[in-house]
Order: sequence, then C-alpha cells, then structure tokens
Amino acid sequence: MSFSHHPSSYRDPSGFIFRSEGKIYRQVNQVYKEHYDLLMASGLYKELTEKGLLIPHTEIAENLTGDAQCYKTLAPEQIPFISYPSEWSFGMLQDAALKTLQIQQIAMTHGMILKDATPYNLQWKNGQLIFIDTLSFEKYNQSEPWIAYRQFCESFLAPLLLMHYSKQPLQALFNAYPDGVPLQIAASLLPRRSRFSLHAYLHIHLHAKVSGNSKGIGSKKTGFNATKMRNLISSLESLTRSLKSPASPSTWSAYYDEASQRNDYLDQKKKIISDMLGSLKNINNAADLGANDGAFSRLVAEQGIPVIAADFDPNCIQRLYTEIQQQQEKRIQPLIIDLANPTPATGLNNTERESFMQRLDTDLILALALIHHLCIGRNIPLEDAASFFHAMGRHLLIEFVPKEDEKVQFMLQQKADIYSQYDAPHFEAAFGERFTLLSKVPVPDSLRTLYLFERNS
Repeated sequence: MSFSHHPSSYRDPSGFIFRSEGKIYRQVNQVYKEHYDLLMASGLYKELTEKGLLIPHTEIAENLTGDAQCYKTLAPEQIPFISYPSEWSFGMLQDAALKTLQIQQIAMTHGMILKDATPYNLQWKNGQLIFIDTLSFEKYNQSEPWIAYRQFCESFLAPLLLMHYSKQPLQALFNAYPDGVPLQIAASLLPRRSRFSLHAYLHIHLHAKVSGNSKGIGSKKTGFNATKMRNLISSLESLTRSLKSPASPSTWSAYYDEASQRNDYLDQKKKIISDMLGSLKNINNAADLGANDGAFSRLVAEQGIPVIAADFDPNCIQRLYTEIQQQQEKRIQPLIIDLANPTPATGLNNTERESFMQRLDTDLILALALIHHLCIGRNIPLEDAASFFHAMGRHLLIEFVPKEDEKVQFMLQQKADIYSQYDAPHFEAAFGERFTLLSKVPVPDSLRTLYLFERNS
C-alpha cells in the first residue's frame, strides 16, 4: 500500500500524518510510546472523545508505512475541510483559545499536559471545535513550567488582544506570523492602557520583557506545581473571556437586511434557488462564496447539505458564527475569505499548508450577488472569474448582476466605467467555455438572472 507524508507533519518526532488511498492516518513513533499509552490508559482519551473535544481514532494493526520506528498506526475520524486561523472570525479564535484551555485543565486531572497550544490543532466538525492532534499530550511533570505557555500567548492571546484594543479585524496577522505574533512585537503594538489590565500585563508585557532577557526565564529551575498551573490557566481563561470582538456594522454587513425591503426580491430568489437545488443529484457538500450573513447558506443547510459560508467581511462572518452557535447549526462552516486574494499556500516549500483553492473542491458553488464585486469592484475579467469558479466546484449556481442594477451603478459612481465587456452576452460566453448551462432564470422584479452550470471536464 502506497503512502505519502503530509507536508505539514514534520516538526514532532512523536509521529506524523500521512495519506494512503485517499485517507488520512497518523503514525505514533516508538519515542512517544509512554505518553500514548498513558493517554489511552489514564481515561483522558475516553473523557475527551466522549465530550467531543478530541478527534476519535481506531488503531490499525498493520504498519502501513513499514517504518521501523512505528509503534501504532491510527485512523482518525476524517475532517471534511481544514481551515486556518487567518480565516476565522474573532469569536472563532476566541472559542478555540478557550477550548485549548479546557482541554489543558482536563488533561491535568489525568496526569497529562498539552505540549502544543496552537490554533492549527483545532478544527470544526459538525459545527463544533475539536482538537485534532492526538500526539500533543505528554506526561505532566509538576517540576516543569507549561512548555506551551509562550505558544498560547503568541498564537491566541496576542492576536486577540490586538484586535480587542484596536477594534480592527487583524486576521491577516496569521499570514505574517503563522506561528503566532512574537511577544515583543505584540507588546510594542498594544496601547499603553493595556498595561493596566493585570492579566494582559502579565501574559504579554512582562512575559515579553522576561523572555527577552537572557538572564530571565530558564536561568534557574523553579517549581511549578499543579496549583500554580491551574492559577495560570485560570488567569489566561479570564483574560480570554474578557476580550470583545471588534466587529461593527460595515457596508455589506446589512446587505440582506436592505435587500429584503426590495419588493419580494429575496423570496423570489430563494424560490428559484430551491428549485435549482432540487434539480441536482448527489450534492454532498457546497460552498457559498460571498455568503454575507449566510441567508443562502442556511437555505442549502436546510437541504441537509454541509456548506462553507465564505465572505471577505469579518463582521458578516462574526455575526454568522454567533448566530449558528446560538442555533446549534451543524452544517454551516463560516470563513473569512477574500476571493480576489484567497488564502495562499504557505510554509515549508509552500506545501505545508494548502491554499484555499487547493482545499476547496465541492459539489456545488453558490456565487450570489457576487460577480459584480469581482469584475467591477476588483477589475477581474469575466474569463478569469469563470476559471476561478471552474477550479473549485462541480456545479455553479451564480447570479449575474448587470450594469444597470442599482448596486452596480452605486459602485460606478466611485470609479470610471471601463467595463465594456461586462454584460450578459460576454458573461454567458466566458462561462460557457468552461461550463454547460443547465438552467437560466431571471429574478422577478429585478434586472438580475440566476444561472445553474455544470463544470466541463
């Protein structure tokens, strides 16, 4: 049986992720044997999986890699889509931080501790955060400080604090600092008033000062018993919970609130889309690109189809995330994605983390009230837009918004009309080169038209 190492799984000698016959597996190396056996025998694995906090796995009897260092081969439950913290709203990152601390507290009751505290170790499955790195647990040594403390502060606290104090969405920090914002940089960017928060001062400002001093941390051993550890976790949790989302109303965050007032535009549009969805077979997943507040993502989810709801506006995604958490909606995965500048491939050899387009290959793409933002708002030619959608979905349900539409006219007030190729005939020609048209329906009482395409092979 052939296999390939996952390019992101090279840092930890405890084991690695690999792919075989389209499935993800995890190898546990001999060097991690003691910790893995404790994880399974202590009851920690059982408690975490029963609470939905850790990805379950089964042990495979066969050594699939043939590696002499192999101790166990694990087949974890598969995650349908991997997302990155740069694509998460403030609330999503905040919840991931709190989940990490919760898992740390539970691990301590079983004599173990997290050796990693990075948001990349958490993913969404059925609408809930779940920890995916089974090899992040090690035997707890009360004489040692928490090895992942600095990583937690840089990967979770620093970006959350910077967004909290600046009142700005700063998810792009993860593209510049994928391993977390360095403490010294975070401390220099935070306002002076952040020092008056005891917890922020301790975990960022003082932490940065001491860790930057070669005679500071590590100069001598100090005891760090369970009581000190629990106090540390409590302080981190208190600070994390106190932080507020920078989300505020933006140009497009109330788009569908306004659209709903235009005759029965939304109702008519929903009916057409429902009919189009009903005409399709074997749709197992979908992506709503330019989802805004998720009105049509919900329509897809109601059909039992898991859907990624992506939008460039962090305020819209934060609002959607808050709502689906309150409603316990399990089929919608909100993400912050700028379609004109989607998440690139990053890391070692630019293969460690895949781009958004590499990760997304769905049965259905929805692109509603979007094409004018790409072609007129971002100057993307229709041919390139068609190529973009062709790469990501087997079917495409797209709304064409002509120049005469009031939203496009509003956009053209801010810039010269250089878009002589932007019209319905050119749209149909550009998309017709890559897709087969299945259905075309004008939206009543509007100038807009909905198209349903199937991707050409």
